[in-house]
Amino acid sequence: MSEPVVLAQNLTKMYKMGDVEVHALRGLSLQINKGEVVAIVGPSGSGKSTLMNILGCLDHPTSGSYLLDGEEVSSLRDDQLANIRNRKVGFIFQSFNLLGRQTALSNVELPLRYAGTSAGRKEKAREALIAVGLESRINHKPTELSGGQQQRVAIARALVNNPAIIMADEPTGNLDSKVGQEIIDLLLNLNKERGTTLIIVTHDPRVADQAQRIIRVRDGVVEEQE
Repeated sequence: MSEPVVLAQNLTKMYKMGDVEVHALRGLSLQINKGEVVAIVGPSGSGKSTLMNILGCLDHPTSGSYLLDGEEVSSLRDDQLANIRNRKVGFIFQSFNLLGRQTALSNVELPLRYAGTSAGRKEKAREALIAVGLESRINHKPTELSGGQQQRVAIARALVNNPAIIMADEPTGNLDSKVGQEIIDLLLNLNKERGTTLIIVTHDPRVADQAQRIIRVRDGVVEEQE
């Protein structure tokens, strides 16, 4: 059996809004194994965005345990969490989040810069762009690229550090259905070729249905898995 890359047990997350306590997660537990493609779905307010922030090491749980690639990360300081995030997590966002004045190559280099990698940095970024089919757009800036090409740059940036997991938050949300499917096909192909663990947060049932497993979140807990 494959090893768990994500192992979350009894996660809670409570926010204070004035005198009101909001419980976003209520003892949520889940396991995702290495190489899996998992979709996390749920209605607005279900807790899935909070869960994504915790799994992606952007936030701490109020209580509970979270092991990422075998490392307990739930109680780390913010600076330690940032270090883990840079090494272990690749992010793909709906809005691409590229630096407009930088070339595709420079955008993809960013995680390597943050990690303090100097040797072979440009070559690694170039290889990541070739892997997503953008060898002819390496020196183009985001304004010179289509939406689908910008998302491919974002995927290359997510891949470049060879992370334990890639988290894709509504990766097709700003794309038309044809280009969106091309992006999903690309992600699924990278999973097949590289064994990259892929976690997709989505509202789109057509995207979710292409995952190996769907985790449905409601009211801060896992409602069902299929």
